Amino acid sequence: MENVQNIRKKIEEAIELKNNAQIFDLIEGKHPADIADLLDGLDTDRIVYVIRLLPDELAADVIAELDEDIQEEILKRLSSQEISEIVEELETDEAADLISELPAEQKKEVITAIEDTEHAKDIVDLLRYDENTAGGLMGKELVKVNENWNVLHAVAEMRKQAENVERVHTIYVVDDENKLKGRLSLKRLLTTSTKTPIKEVYNDNIHFVHVTDPADEVARLMQKYNLFVLPVVDEMGHLVGQITLDDVVDYIQEEAEKDFQMAAGLTEEVEPDDSIRAMMRARLPWLIVALLGGFISVTVLNGFSSALNRYASLFFFTPLIAATAGNVGVQSSAIMVQALAKGHVEVSVLKRLLKEILLSLLNGIILAAILILVGKLFLDHIIPGFDMKMALTVAVSLVSVIIIASMVGTFVPLMLHKYGIDPAVATGPFITTSNDIFGLFIFFTIAKLILKF
Repeated sequence: MENVQNIRKKIEEAIELKNNAQIFDLIEGKHPADIADLLDGLDTDRIVYVIRLLPDELAADVIAELDEDIQEEILKRLSSQEISEIVEELETDEAADLISELPAEQKKEVITAIEDTEHAKDIVDLLRYDENTAGGLMGKELVKVNENWNVLHAVAEMRKQAENVERVHTIYVVDDENKLKGRLSLKRLLTTSTKTPIKEVYNDNIHFVHVTDPADEVARLMQKYNLFVLPVVDEMGHLVGQITLDDVVDYIQEEAEKDFQMAAGLTEEVEPDDSIRAMMRARLPWLIVALLGGFISVTVLNGFSSALNRYASLFFFTPLIAATAGNVGVQSSAIMVQALAKGHVEVSVLKRLLKEILLSLLNGIILAAILILVGKLFLDHIIPGFDMKMALTVAVSLVSVIIIASMVGTFVPLMLHKYGIDPAVATGPFITTSNDIFGLFIFFTIAKLILKF
């Protein structure tokens, strides 16, 4: 297969020469996702040039595969009429996501220009929901049958509905008021007499979510029961849409990226090619927090300046204590955030803390034993004034710091979660900085007690 970069270069050359036939030859037969990969390395004007060449249906599929940032730039260069023609070819959930990025006035223009009024109504309905809810994830395309129909009538209606649905995952059963009753097995449908009422053959054991349920709950439910599709009902139990696995995977990926960036100390999502201003806005807030934490650490060290004057060798162990505290805190908070994300935290806060304390105590004793052994064999020949009394000071401090850091790393995410704050923020520089401060304070306090200065 020809290298992607080579094909991309040929597309660029064809665009410069306005050789549209060659562009079509280069992308012919390729999946929309592969075409999107080819366009991804081009500047926005060239991408728009290719998009305008493509048939509306293919253009819609390609745009849906592009990153959101690129989509936004493309939409800025397309007219409302061009956008409406593309939107008509998209499924309702993808269309709603695309239109939601437009300015308010252009949203109205695009929706008004959509010729399929039912499609437009469905999109408008989806725009009402928050993007992080079941309503924001769902699409309107589905196949449903009435429980009062017989099999023959149901099959006829299913054929009509399937024309507007790209993939039929499940056949839903509703009553006369469109309230969800259950699901229908295709095998049961094909092996049942055509005169049999649907109410006698459908399965009423069905998982569903409400339009206002958080997207996290939707993802957990689909993961727990290995569901490929999940129906969505309104407050009255009416069937209003369905969520497919690909919608949830996209959501999980976006949330994972946000959590990773937050854990890295970025206050907002950034890309490598973003402007310096955007990168500064994302990075600077946490760096300021870290700087303030550094000032506090300096203050702690200054408070024990007399100890450092008398036992200068204590200074060599401050990086060890601070680093251990930070690492333990991040480990504990990462495990806790993961458990919260999966909904596995069902025990009390006290029980969880006691478990962490026991684990930290065992880890701390092992590390302290290694430190004393290494100190006895090597450090007393390298560091002036290092003896068993100082080794004991560092060892006890290490155990204490590990226990405190694990408690902070466990307690903070739990409390954030309890008060409705994203616990992913606990895995960022906040944990590391706070544990650095606690670690230094504990270290010198224990040193003061043992070394009696």
